[in-house]
Amino acid sequence: MTATATPTVLTARALLLDMDGTLVNSDAVVERIWRRWAGQHGLDGDEVMKVVHGRQGHASMAVLLPDRPVEQNLADNARMLAEETSDTGGVVEIPGARAFLASLRGLPHALVTSADVALSTARMNAAGLPLPEVRVTAESVGASKPDPEGFLKGAAELGVDPADCVVFEDSGAGIAAGRSAGMAVVGVGPRAGDHGPDVAVSDLTQVRVEALRDGTLRLHIG
Repeated sequence: MTATATPTVLTARALLLDMDGTLVNSDAVVERIWRRWAGQHGLDGDEVMKVVHGRQGHASMAVLLPDRPVEQNLADNARMLAEETSDTGGVVEIPGARAFLASLRGLPHALVTSADVALSTARMNAAGLPLPEVRVTAESVGASKPDPEGFLKGAAELGVDPADCVVFEDSGAGIAAGRSAGMAVVGVGPRAGDHGPDVAVSDLTQVRVEALRDGTLRLHIG
């Protein structure tokens, strides 16, 4: 299906939610830290920003500096995660995120993020959002998005077939991961529409969840 803002209805048994760019707007801090890193390595900041959204930091570094040892990427990633966790300036909810999460209380859903536990907790708290009970973070997986491992693990932890899940994502890497997992994808925000989600929305005010008696979740989008 082509990405569209036309009113659409999707059905699912569970929802898998990315964090940055989907529930939380952390673009300000991501820009600050990654542009500083780009400058330190003689890279063009604009080109770096095209790569980093959605991936774990060390995976982005492997794309940007393919000849650099993995150990250096992991060390840089650990340092940058600590910086990002302590820097929550400008971190706010994506419009509609609080109400959207409230509507999912008691329904099958999980956070599937490339952030680690500390960073995801810090950013959700900074945005005033509750953390879903089921969370798949960087520590939970062996491969970063665009690998589908995180979404497949989220589905497994919820006990739902991947084909019955809908992913909410903002980035190219995340949308590719959802598609590789065999899931429908709702793209959220300005980056999403360029990467082939099933349907795209500007923010979460355009999504309403209806829980049916048979356990199906009906998503009214647009």
